[in-house]
Amino acid sequence: MPLSHHDQVTLLKDILSNHQTDCCGSVAECEQLERLIKSLMVNNQVDQNVKSILQEVYHYSQAGAQTADLDGHITAHQENLSQWVDDIGQFS
Repeated sequence: MPLSHHDQVTLLKDILSNHQTDCCGSVAECEQLERLIKSLMVNNQVDQNVKSILQEVYHYSQAGAQTADLDGHITAHQENLSQWVDDIGQFS
């Protein structure tokens, strides 16, 4: 059974919150973020404001999946992570 739009947004926020709180993550989480974002970007129920945020998160997750120092990448984006979670929460 596919995830609903609401469930996808919740999962997205959970992964970003975990990265922000734990200052670490996995390549699999970055790949999961990419899949979630691709699905949300084609969904007409998603607010346009969220889509612009999703593009930023997509670039973050792509870079994270390809970096040799994922924990350093996450740490470098701490402020962004917090802002993205807050912003997505406001529009969803």
